Amino acid sequence: MATVLIIGASRGIGLATVNAALEAGYSVRALSRSASAIHFYAPKLEKLDGDALDRDTIERALVGVDAVIQTLGVSPAPELFSGTRLFSAATRVLVNAMEAGTVRRLICVTGFGAGDSRGRGGLLYNAALCLFLGRVYVDKDLQERIIRRSRLDWTIVRPTILTNGPHTGTYRVLVDPREWTSGFISRADVADFLVAQVDDASLLQTGRTANSTSHRHSRCLQSSKTERVPRTRVLLACRSLPCALI
Repeated sequence: MATVLIIGASRGIGLATVNAALEAGYSVRALSRSASAIHFYAPKLEKLDGDALDRDTIERALVGVDAVIQTLGVSPAPELFSGTRLFSAATRVLVNAMEAGTVRRLICVTGFGAGDSRGRGGLLYNAALCLFLGRVYVDKDLQERIIRRSRLDWTIVRPTILTNGPHTGTYRVLVDPREWTSGFISRADVADFLVAQVDDASLLQTGRTANSTSHRHSRCLQSSKTERVPRTRVLLACRSLPCALI
């Protein structure tokens, strides 16, 4: 089984992803400023305290891993209103280190409303995002551009409103922007999707104009690339309420 580096692993989606990856049988290296405070232990879990902005820390963390899942977050204040450069700065450090090394697979969580999903969440969602998270999402836009311009094999994941609900496994993954919309999804279900992408080839894109569809938890893949690479934008949704993971 692969070894997965999870950055931002001590809380939220990151902590849920640590649990999901261990349950799936992967070896996990959990990196965060407070990784040692993760409240459980496992034979395949390595806790690494460190700063995602520090190049030396990231280079050490990448040694011996097969894939990286980046799940960065910011505190409710003051970054929430004043803005932050954490996402773009940490991603630039990570991408540079990965391109200089041998690890190519990057799965990165941003958020619904970043990049070309901006304005697709409906009136209330769009207004709330602009009011409370507008400055944060400016940096998430830059974060995505850094990844898209990289030479890595990447997947960008944009969840909508997160809950602390249980893992259900009943969500949809959609590529078509016409189907993108806001909603709710549990962190556990997001983590399930993230871990599945470590070895799942169903989202690989092939062919210049061909469109193909494969189903797993009702996930849809539309292919439009000229080469076979795991670079994609997908939308994840609950079966009952649409939610975005792009």
